[in-house]
Amino acid sequence: MKELGKKNPTASLATLGFNNTTANWNFDREELIERTILLGQGQLNDTGALCVDTGEFTGRSPKDKFCVCDELTENVVDWNNINQKISPEHFESLMGRVVAYLDGKDEVFVRDVKACADEMYQLKIRVITETPWASLFADNMFIRLNDEEIESFQNEWLILCAPSFKGNGAEDGIRQHNFSIINFTKKVILIGGSAYTGEIKKGIFTVLNFVLPHQRNVLSMHCSANIGAQGDTALFFGLSGTGKTTLSADPNRLLIGDDEHGWSDKGVFNFEGGCYAKCVDLSEEKEPDIYRAIKHGAILENIGFYPDTNTVNYTDISRTENTRVSYPLNHISNIAVPSVGSTPKNIFFLSYDAFGVLPPISRLDENQAMYLFISGYTSKVAGTEAGVTEPQTTFSACFGAAFLPLHPTTYAEMLGKKIKESGAKVWLINTGMTGGAYGVGSRMSLKYTRALITAALNGSLNEVAFEKIPVFDFAIPCVCEGVPSDILNPRNTWSNTDAYDTKAKELAVKFNENFNKYKAFASSELLSAAPKV
Repeated sequence: MKELGKKNPTASLATLGFNNTTANWNFDREELIERTILLGQGQLNDTGALCVDTGEFTGRSPKDKFCVCDELTENVVDWNNINQKISPEHFESLMGRVVAYLDGKDEVFVRDVKACADEMYQLKIRVITETPWASLFADNMFIRLNDEEIESFQNEWLILCAPSFKGNGAEDGIRQHNFSIINFTKKVILIGGSAYTGEIKKGIFTVLNFVLPHQRNVLSMHCSANIGAQGDTALFFGLSGTGKTTLSADPNRLLIGDDEHGWSDKGVFNFEGGCYAKCVDLSEEKEPDIYRAIKHGAILENIGFYPDTNTVNYTDISRTENTRVSYPLNHISNIAVPSVGSTPKNIFFLSYDAFGVLPPISRLDENQAMYLFISGYTSKVAGTEAGVTEPQTTFSACFGAAFLPLHPTTYAEMLGKKIKESGAKVWLINTGMTGGAYGVGSRMSLKYTRALITAALNGSLNEVAFEKIPVFDFAIPCVCEGVPSDILNPRNTWSNTDAYDTKAKELAVKFNENFNKYKAFASSELLSAAPKV
């Protein structure tokens, strides 16, 4: 086989079973972009970003994610409808066929990268992809190597990504033709049948959610992070679409990362080397950092253009509401270098509340913080997952249950300990509806959300009076500079306050029903934080 490009001279794919294809090793960005266009797999927009279509899947497919059940994982992984079992035999069969499939292609693209900005916890990853733009995605999203590092690189983990390969459903131990499978013992991730690049990113995130808490005593987190001029670090927890990327891109603070971090005894570190932001309704006015990051080297997924132009229409959701852009962190000017921060002083839980019940900001005590973290209340935002076409109320433990191979209480207990040791303040932010439930109310103003977060960060909220709301007993500020006082209490935003009270009780019941599965693990203090019906 031919092996082209920059690579470790002793490295070879032959040991994996590759013998015939041309392996393009660590091609630079220009080569990957040119190859994508030459193959008819993408085009440039008017800012120079590469625009691609991910085909059948425009979001993750959680029902088709599996973990190999073996001696290492059988009694450690929290097996459920998210962490689904697949046998080692099915995995070996699929891996052999995926390798044979890729080896039968004219060429494959090999990318050597790292995860984790803290060198003490770095994971070395080799990504082998069927398409050049998936290799560019890996270069954007993970931490890039210099020439010296490439020369001596020895991977610990391997990702094989073959979007055109189709599995055989139950015969292969999977649900249908697409799959994402993690083998913690072999240290391999297999992705087949889907070109949605988020499967690559979230595969490694799931790996780190196993390795770091279970083996390294580091809390892994589905959150964004930034740092202020005084060295104060803030975390933003939330599912896709709740505002992690948007709210952490603050012109007055340095971005550490937009989605995945670890919290060690030293502080916070980013897992990634890039950002993967939602693009729906994107504008320079609303999100200048993200908008300006969409330039040569960035990848736009599943977007639409204005007629007869190569200008992106960010309101076009004809393909999906989950339009995305991938770009390296250095496309943003105000970033922390390296991507690390101190022990957090403020922690924000972001929830898209489709009921319109939660306040725009609430100050949580320690028990409320842990209750809300374990609950992970939000609504699935349209397009983020296959088959979701409108917001759906959901509870996702630790604001990232889809990526947690261990029991949620493992992460919750680690966070609780760190909050107590650090003295960090914890806030709940509603980035969803106000003035009524979905279909009646309106989306919370980003301008007001930013003002509330800024007030929490600079300490001005510590100087104002707070009041408690009924049912949930959250403390809410009575005033905040730059924010109309009448929106701070959500009950006041509803034209029919009785309707609000009814909806608040309905949501409280959902919280309590969801938390029933955690009662056996909860202290009386934690249970006291539950909403009262």
